[in-house]
Amino acid sequence: MIMDPRYSAQDILLCDLCQTAALQSHCELCHVNLCIVCVGKHLSDSSKRHNVVPYKHRTSTPSYPKCPNHTQKHCELYCEKCDIPVCSTCISSDKHHGHKFTDVLKKLSSKTNDLEKDLKELEEKIYPTYEEITSDLNSEKINLEKHYEKLTTAVTKQGEDWHREINIIVNKQKSEIEEMKIKHLAALNKQKNEIKQITSDVKQSILDLKKILDSNDVSLTSVYKSRNAEFRSLPPKVNVSLPSFSHKKINTEQLHQMFGSLSALSITTEEHGYTMKTSEAEYCPPVKPLLDEPELITTIHTGYKYLYSVTCLSDEEIWTCGLDKIMKLYNLQGKLLKSIQTKSGNDPCDIAVTRSGDLVYTDPDTRTVNIVKNKQIEEVIRLQGWTPRYICSTSSGDLLVTMVSGDKQLKVVRYSGSTEKQTIQFDSEGKPLYSSEGLKYISENRNLDICVADHGAKAVVVVNQAGRLRFRYTGPPSTNKRSFVPAGITTDSQSKILTADYVNHCIHILDQDGQFLRYIDNCGLKYPFGLCVDTRDNLFVAECLRGKVKKIRYM
Repeated sequence: MIMDPRYSAQDILLCDLCQTAALQSHCELCHVNLCIVCVGKHLSDSSKRHNVVPYKHRTSTPSYPKCPNHTQKHCELYCEKCDIPVCSTCISSDKHHGHKFTDVLKKLSSKTNDLEKDLKELEEKIYPTYEEITSDLNSEKINLEKHYEKLTTAVTKQGEDWHREINIIVNKQKSEIEEMKIKHLAALNKQKNEIKQITSDVKQSILDLKKILDSNDVSLTSVYKSRNAEFRSLPPKVNVSLPSFSHKKINTEQLHQMFGSLSALSITTEEHGYTMKTSEAEYCPPVKPLLDEPELITTIHTGYKYLYSVTCLSDEEIWTCGLDKIMKLYNLQGKLLKSIQTKSGNDPCDIAVTRSGDLVYTDPDTRTVNIVKNKQIEEVIRLQGWTPRYICSTSSGDLLVTMVSGDKQLKVVRYSGSTEKQTIQFDSEGKPLYSSEGLKYISENRNLDICVADHGAKAVVVVNQAGRLRFRYTGPPSTNKRSFVPAGITTDSQSKILTADYVNHCIHILDQDGQFLRYIDNCGLKYPFGLCVDTRDNLFVAECLRGKVKKIRYM
């Protein structure tokens, strides 16, 4: 055992090989400290010309690193706590008081071994593995092109088969129509020819009678035979029952099922045994917990006597409309940025912002849906027999419009531009999904459900993308509040549904399956009506009778 009286904190220095016995010698070539037993083992490696000397006679200057803080000193020890080489001057300072020290060469030798192990692993295992993965990915990309080409071909062929069958049916029915038309014309022509012949006979009888009367010839008068009785008996009329075409309404969902379906793309990333999946069909954003106490962020005064709707142009700007022909754009500081008057001069019923940032509004008086582009108003939809009421813009860029007819029917219609794509009106039993009275604010959920706040039915009615009823929400199971009367509705990034309870001065928050989560009933809300959320899930509430918009943080 060797002790250096200068280093009172230093432990007994042990042999680098056996790690048990005190060191006695040092190999100048390998910079390894050895005990008496391990010297022989070390020298048995004849591949190197070892130079073993007593530990205290080892050459210290060339072997030990210089101290960066004391240039005239060499670092003979290593501070384990600070993880740095130290010289005698460093050790004597208060900075390393009580720290544990080991021989610096032993430590550097250990680190060198670690470096060699790392290098070996990188060269022999890690790098080849990444090269193999890269090669596999390149092969997978080639196979990907082939696979998707096969999918596209299969779908195209299915479409061609369907088109061919449909064309056969259409051509067959066209031929049948042509045959019926020919038969119908033949029957009419036959009757026409008969009538023509009789008409000719009548005309001839008229001429004969005139001739007899003009001649005063007794012989002609005596032989005359009347045919009037024959002519009075009209030939039977040919009655034809015109054929009709009874078309069947296309069931979009059933049609998709019959055509075939694609399984969802599932991308799986595996890391150290932990698997994390991301599905193209269902993206789940990070869960944001609801606040125990929602916070009122700001209040914007719009100047409307009755404020109906609010919709976000961005996280910093909101469009509003109310009992006024003017629609107004405000920033969050309450500054009026823009005013747009409706084309007809009538009050709009509802507003929305498209994916491209254009304002759209419904005009019940003209039965139109209009879009504002560069301060110019264009008519997008004009209805006959139906009146547009409430509107929302979907994630796909479509418009969903609630509309009512003169005989009090109500339906939801999906439009792509001015083209009607889908009508949602009845449930699977043929019963109306929505009541005919009251407000019908509408919103699309992140899971593509269509959510309608049915004021007349006192319910939130939710159908899936195909228009099939998922659930109705009529209020929480037990409450001390008055009857649930919904007005505005919106949805957030978590697919939660938020609806304004106008009578009870609060907001109901539901999950995507219609389960009640909580109220927003603080923040001084009064007569909440229209709702919207921005991209950060901040809620904007239009207070109808106050003409105010409140921004609320609830997550």
